[in-house]
Amino acid sequence: MGSSDVPRRARGALEAAIMDVLWQAGRPLSPGQVRELLAASGDATARQLSYSTVVTILTRLHVKKVLARKRVGRSFHYAPLADEAGLEARRLTALLDGSADREAVLSRFVADLSDSDEELLRRLLGSAGGRPGGDAR
Repeated sequence: MGSSDVPRRARGALEAAIMDVLWQAGRPLSPGQVRELLAASGDATARQLSYSTVVTILTRLHVKKVLARKRVGRSFHYAPLADEAGLEARRLTALLDGSADREAVLSRFVADLSDSDEELLRRLLGSAGGRPGGDAR
């Protein structure tokens, strides 16, 4: 089976699969452990991943400040810096930070919310000084 026979993942799918493995593990993992857990997941493309591919993705996620990295012996172990909700919140913040017109983006975002999501957002903004968890910066 040549490399052209290996089905390609959607952009970001491998990063998401690796993040899922790390979240489920609940502890820092080495690239080898991540690769083993991906292969055990039953995903045909995951079983064919090379160790270096996993290292590359883990390194990219570390550079993006999504993963913490700690040297253990001659290797690194990786752990998520945030849960899934925290990661999505960081992505939204990055999108806003990259926008030339922050007010327009936020206005359109709120306008496109469902009624229930809009109500939830209003509740969250109304409590704890606008910061969920009481973190009024």
